[in-house]
Amino acid sequence: MPAFYSEEVLDVTHWTDHLFSFRTTRNAGFRFASGQFAMIGLEISGKPLLRAYSMASANWEDQLGFYSIKVPGGPLTSRLQCIRSGDWILVSRKPTGTLLLDHLAPTGTLLLLCTGTGIAPFVSILHDPETYDRFQRVVLVHGCRTVAELAYGKSTVASLRADPIFADLVNRLTYHPTVTREPFRNRGRVTEIAKSGALGPLTPDTVRVMVCGSPEMLRESREMLEARGFTEGSGNGPGTYVIEKAFAEQ
Repeated sequence: MPAFYSEEVLDVTHWTDHLFSFRTTRNAGFRFASGQFAMIGLEISGKPLLRAYSMASANWEDQLGFYSIKVPGGPLTSRLQCIRSGDWILVSRKPTGTLLLDHLAPTGTLLLLCTGTGIAPFVSILHDPETYDRFQRVVLVHGCRTVAELAYGKSTVASLRADPIFADLVNRLTYHPTVTREPFRNRGRVTEIAKSGALGPLTPDTVRVMVCGSPEMLRESREMLEARGFTEGSGNGPGTYVIEKAFAEQ
C-alpha cells in the first residue's frame, strides 16, 4: 500500500476499560509538525480501515505514540484495542491538521483546552521546545468524566517534569485536570473553567488558544472565544485561536 507506512506496535497501555495508548516504530520518511494527525488503522480483508489520530509523541522522536478511546462496536477501535506488541498498523504518509504553532500569532500565554482523547495533539506540542520559545507560559486544561480517565494526562505531565531536557522549560507549564462526574479538587467543564478567570484573563491581547475535544466542546469553545474577540488562525494567516475539527467518535 504505497499511501501508507506499515509500523510495528512496540507497546500498549490500557489506562481504563475504554482508554488505551500505544507506541509504534516510525519510518524515517514520516515527518510531521507538532499537533498534526494522520490516518491510521488496520488492514481488514485486504482493505485499509482507517480513522484520524493525532500523533501523541514528539516530532523529533524515533517512535510514534497514539491515544485512543474504545468505542463499543466501533469498526476500528473494537479491533485496534486488541493490538499487542509485534502487531502491525497502517499510518498514512501525509499528516495534516490545524493545531499548529504557526497558525497562532505569538504572545504571552498558550492555553490548551481539551477533553478526553483530545489531549493527544497537545502531548506532541508539550514535547516541542519551540512551544516554550514562542510562549512565556503554557496552560493545559484537560477535562474528563472521571478521575481514572485523567491517568494518561497525569503520567504525561509527570514524565515531562522528570525529563532533564524539559525540566527548566516545564516550570512554565500549568497543568489543570478537571472532572465532571466525581469528587475531585477541580470540578467543572473545560469551557466553564476558562471563562471563570481561574487561569487568568481570557483575552486575545495576551492569550492564544488551542482546542481539541468533542463536537459539543468545540462548539462551546468557539462561541466563548469569538464572543471575546478571538479570531481563528489558519494556513492563510495566524490568529488568536485554532480548533481541530477532524475528530469524531471512532
